[in-house]
Amino acid sequence: MAQEYRKTSKRIDNNVFSIGMLSFFGGVSQDIFLPILPLYLANILHFNKEFIGLIEGLVTSSASVFKIVAGYLTDKFRVKKSLVFIGYFLSLVSRPLLSMLTSGIGVLGLRFIDGVGKGMKDTPKDALIADSSKVETRGKGFGIVRALDTFGSVIGPILLFVMLYFLGSNQLKYHYIFFFSAVPLLITLLILVFFVKEKHLSAEIKHDDRPYNLSRDFYIFLLIVVLFSLGNSSDTFLILRAQNVGVTLLGIPLVYALFNFFYATASIPLGSLSDKIGREKVIFLGWLAYALAYLGFALAGKSYQIWFLFAFYGVYYATTEGVAKAFVADMTSPEHRGKAYGIYNAVVGAVTLPASLIAGFLWDKFNPSMPFFFASAIAAVSSLLLLGFTRYRSLEYSKDK
Repeated sequence: MAQEYRKTSKRIDNNVFSIGMLSFFGGVSQDIFLPILPLYLANILHFNKEFIGLIEGLVTSSASVFKIVAGYLTDKFRVKKSLVFIGYFLSLVSRPLLSMLTSGIGVLGLRFIDGVGKGMKDTPKDALIADSSKVETRGKGFGIVRALDTFGSVIGPILLFVMLYFLGSNQLKYHYIFFFSAVPLLITLLILVFFVKEKHLSAEIKHDDRPYNLSRDFYIFLLIVVLFSLGNSSDTFLILRAQNVGVTLLGIPLVYALFNFFYATASIPLGSLSDKIGREKVIFLGWLAYALAYLGFALAGKSYQIWFLFAFYGVYYATTEGVAKAFVADMTSPEHRGKAYGIYNAVVGAVTLPASLIAGFLWDKFNPSMPFFFASAIAAVSSLLLLGFTRYRSLEYSKDK
């Protein structure tokens, strides 16, 4: 796999590949335990759906504060590797402890720590990728990192399937899995320390704390993303929906691996496509895919349909995750990218809490299909707004010329 990606990225800085590899093992760790976590919370700890929505929403939203802090520290002290290390280390500590604390407060606290870790690592890692990429290959660079990250998320569920198969009815199977999720994170930290290089900006560049030095286009795009994110609840609800429709416990990690396989496979070509036709157009296609996928989840009544929907859902991720971050880099100067990624990641993360609470409420108070109808409608409206924004940018560019 390493040779394949090196061939694909001849014009890509080696640092991008190294960041991709640490993301690969981080993805393995996350997706060893993530596909069964909602099942563990619902079926073993007997938490209701609203509380699960609170937990998973708070994970992302609480990380928002630390994404802003990490963005500030990235620009202020021009350090990225140390912050990424802290982020992965917090995840290394919190995930195995899920097997030891079973109270609602205990699980909430551990997921909060994991969320803080995510907040600390995401912003400086994005800045590292942007600093290691040229404008003309930035979409491809982010696509490579997303692809490697997501291939890790293919291997993780497959390892989970193997462990579930051999552990069978062992009552401690969840505990063993949570402990094992720490192993890939150890490899991640080693790659970070020995292979990832810090990219330093020119010493002449001065730090500026003013928020308004970011472009107007950045803030317009951010507002549209906020609306879209209001319907984009935690993927926990997709796993619960899969079980609700009839996918078995052994099938859950495999369907999750299928989703990640399509996500990983499409990330590089779609990232490269954004370098050619524009980021907004690719994101627009991704949001349309999201609207259709969630409409499918709302209407699904057979377990086999879930497999097709998860595969199609992977296309949405491939068109948005890396491409949107490349778009943010396009709209900001290098000395302010930490701030831009901090604000972007924080705001999007903060909206996950109300989005997940809304999804949990709609599930419990109405029916399991309702959260997906709601999300599909929000995505459709957001897509139209993004289309208008794309048209606006084209007109402004024509005037400047």
